[in-house]
Amino acid sequence: MAAEMALVKPISKFNTTKTSTPKFGNPRKTCSLRPKFSSVTMSATSQPATAKKPGKKAAKTAIKETLLTPRFYTTDFDEMETLFNTEINKNLNQDEFVALLQEFKTDYNQTHFVRNKEFKEAADKMQGPLRQIFVEFLERSCTAEFSGFLLYKELGRRLKKTNPVVAEIFSLMSRDEARHAGFLNKGLSDFNFALDLGFLTKARKYTFFKPKFIFYATYLSEKIGYWRYITIYRHLKENPEYQCYPIFNYFENWCQDENRHGDFFSALLKAQPQFLNDWKAKLWSRFFCLSVYVTMYLNDCQRTAFYEGIGLNTKEFDMHVLIETNRTTARIFPAVLDVENPEFKRKLDRMVEINQKIIAVGESDDIALVKNLEEDSTYCSIGF
Repeated sequence: MAAEMALVKPISKFNTTKTSTPKFGNPRKTCSLRPKFSSVTMSATSQPATAKKPGKKAAKTAIKETLLTPRFYTTDFDEMETLFNTEINKNLNQDEFVALLQEFKTDYNQTHFVRNKEFKEAADKMQGPLRQIFVEFLERSCTAEFSGFLLYKELGRRLKKTNPVVAEIFSLMSRDEARHAGFLNKGLSDFNFALDLGFLTKARKYTFFKPKFIFYATYLSEKIGYWRYITIYRHLKENPEYQCYPIFNYFENWCQDENRHGDFFSALLKAQPQFLNDWKAKLWSRFFCLSVYVTMYLNDCQRTAFYEGIGLNTKEFDMHVLIETNRTTARIFPAVLDVENPEFKRKLDRMVEINQKIIAVGESDDIALVKNLEEDSTYCSIGF
């Protein structure tokens, strides 16, 4: 652990007053790139690279849900209609929403996501464990983007009569998310995989969130997406030797979609002051910051092979993203976490250790009863 902590450079060097890209230390050269896999987490149609018969249908892999798996969300659409009814909610700033709508209509990235032959060539060169972890990265990212598409599309449909301006923005955001998901799914085809998105729509379980929770969680996910994409893009711009797949060249424009989505949710929150102005709002804001930050940290620490493969130290990258996201979020949330306190990172690392023990228990050959007891005992050791 001491050797691992020594690799994490002080976060104070990521001074936001500077315009230069934060420099990340190179990953350990001696570290194995072999990731841990319990199963494929999405339902994908798999076509082995050696297959020659185009008419042969590939089998779908099983879906395995965990606490860290990207989820599909639904909400109380009737409450959403009430929240955005201009006759009921006098806090709605329609002028701001009209301005945001014009921004989305401009569609800056309409011609941005255009593939070339470099994609397939790069995928063919990538072999071994890094190839496997890269496929999982594309799968998870595609599923997350597709989840946003489904939610935004339904909100756009349901709010058409209540608030046509807000409804159209949701529809245009679903356009963006569909474009991202399609681009990622095309990337999977370079590795001879493809997600069956229609199957996912029907087969995946949907998690219900009340509207205010949708606002908190989605704002955070869009802003954290911005900081992840722009940080990776800047890092690879400065370190082109780690540019192993051309999808990263698209991250600069891509992250602006995430940023615009986050700005829209910021406007939605401001239009609902009851979600921002009392003690319950402070508690919920801190809770969602904690859940989103911890989920990202645990997910990424399970996939250090991916980040090391592109020249990043996983924990250093994550802390930079969390700190920048937290600073952005503090502009709208009534309360955020003290993520720059060293104690916060110490507790995150403790949760990584516990998560690794839970994974090890799940992969052991013990009987189910013993596994359950061991997992319960490990969960009890979690403390923040």
